[in-house]
Amino acid sequence: MTRALYLYGGWQGHNPYGVAEWTRVLLDGLGFEVEESNDIFVLDQDLTGYDIILNNWNNALLSETLTPSQESALLGAIEAGTGFVSWHGGGAAFRGSVMYHMMLGADVFYHPAGEGVRHPYPLHVVDGNHPVTEGIEDFRAASEQYYMNVDPRNHVLLETVFDGQHMPWLAGQRMPQAWTKEWGAGRVFYSALGHYLEDLTAEPVERLMRQGIAWASRKH
Repeated sequence: MTRALYLYGGWQGHNPYGVAEWTRVLLDGLGFEVEESNDIFVLDQDLTGYDIILNNWNNALLSETLTPSQESALLGAIEAGTGFVSWHGGGAAFRGSVMYHMMLGADVFYHPAGEGVRHPYPLHVVDGNHPVTEGIEDFRAASEQYYMNVDPRNHVLLETVFDGQHMPWLAGQRMPQAWTKEWGAGRVFYSALGHYLEDLTAEPVERLMRQGIAWASRKH
């Protein structure tokens, strides 16, 4: 059975505890054996025994970061083959940990349109042949359209295009919103979607997350 560590909590604006209910159902459907924690001190241990780590930690403070030992344990486990999945606020978590963001593949700058329920935006499938995007076509989301600093090594799966309504100089700018990558022997998957629980439960996004988690998990 696949062993998963699910970390969630922090800032309540991203509803981590409500999202946890959805995540439990998703992981149960995948047949995972799950250990949950809402304390980042769970990372102060040997994490190599997990097949996948899922991070839905949302920073309460911009200064919040991983300790050197937590960063080393997390990145070391992924390098050794533990998969890693995060979404939305995970791209802005642990601001002080440069290596965490290098592993993840991005650091969130801003969301010019604000909360997406007032401004749904398009998601375009870049690679429809990847296992994570199988069966998914272009769609629109009402989340937060993240503008990010992204790693050129990311294998981009979804991207969006800014329309310039809120920052005219961004009109036409394409921006990755979901990708995979490798960190050593570990697989990494990130999606910028998920500001609202309704974002994650929408069929294209839920399928993306289910397939992304399955893809990233260490295979026995």
